[in-house]
Amino acid sequence: MDLAFIPSPPTGVVHLGPIPLRGYAFCIIIGVFVGVWLGNRRWVQRGGRSGTVADIAVWAVPFGLVGGRLYHVITTYEPYFGENGHPLDAFKVWQGGLGIWGAVALGALGAWIGCRRRGIPMPAYADALAPGLAIGQAIGRWGNWFNQELYGKPTDLPWALTIDPDPAIGRIGGTYHPTFLYECLWCLGVAALVIWADKRFRLGHGRVFALYVAAYCVGRAWIEYMRVDEAHHILGLRLNDWTSLVVFVLAVVYMIVSAKKAPGREEIVEPEWQLAEGARDDAAGTAHAEAADGAAEVKLTKDAKNAKDAEDAEDAKLIKDAEVVEGAAEGKPDPAEAAGSQGGAKT
Repeated sequence: MDLAFIPSPPTGVVHLGPIPLRGYAFCIIIGVFVGVWLGNRRWVQRGGRSGTVADIAVWAVPFGLVGGRLYHVITTYEPYFGENGHPLDAFKVWQGGLGIWGAVALGALGAWIGCRRRGIPMPAYADALAPGLAIGQAIGRWGNWFNQELYGKPTDLPWALTIDPDPAIGRIGGTYHPTFLYECLWCLGVAALVIWADKRFRLGHGRVFALYVAAYCVGRAWIEYMRVDEAHHILGLRLNDWTSLVVFVLAVVYMIVSAKKAPGREEIVEPEWQLAEGARDDAAGTAHAEAADGAAEVKLTKDAKNAKDAEDAEDAKLIKDAEVVEGAAEGKPDPAEAAGSQGGAKT
């Protein structure tokens, strides 16, 4: 019974008039946008400026694409430079073939260049971007589904992937393990782990990125072991398994050494902007304080004037009372009573 099997798309490209829309490229582009969007949110939460992640991604993404393609072509050179190979096919990225290790390595070089131009510490940028990279990978893996490539060993499990036969490339039809789906789910789990650990332990100085790399390598090792596509083997293991092992060890060592040398998290991730923002806040605070001081001075002046007017009025009253008393002593009538008497006489 194969009703539950996962079908493969009959084609990996849809033509919009003369324009081909390729599923593989579409998945990569969506993954990049989601990764940059999440990275920007995390960067702002760490105190950085909105838009900085995208500015640096302008350097990182092209470098990453070139690095991913170079890794694939170098480690799987036979279709391009082997016997009966086609060298120009090395440039046909839309047909699939991006090695994550090369993409991360050369993408990191591009990010380093962008960070230096902006005066930003590279480890802090990598930490902000790490979960977004994992989610971007999860989305990008669906490109393999569109191309019917990089599947696992044959299986009849309910979630098996249906692969169409293609004699031109030696592809045998059947149902196989959907390793693209396994890696997609694993990457989503890695993203969740990294976000949780970052909040729980306040990781910094590149340790978030190192955790992402180490966790991804664990999943990639067993997923790689299931795949049946052609690959170079060393001591019985696929080349990418050895790469996963080496990178995993390096990531763990980095986390341990970094935690001893620079515990905690960076307080300042974008120095120039954060210092300028602090200066603006100080200037605003100073202006507010000066305005408050000016208002207080005006109030004190007004209060002093009112007090002086009250004092003058009291003095005038005392003088008038003294005059009345003095006039009474000399037998002179009270001026107010005299005025009243005259008024009565007129009436």
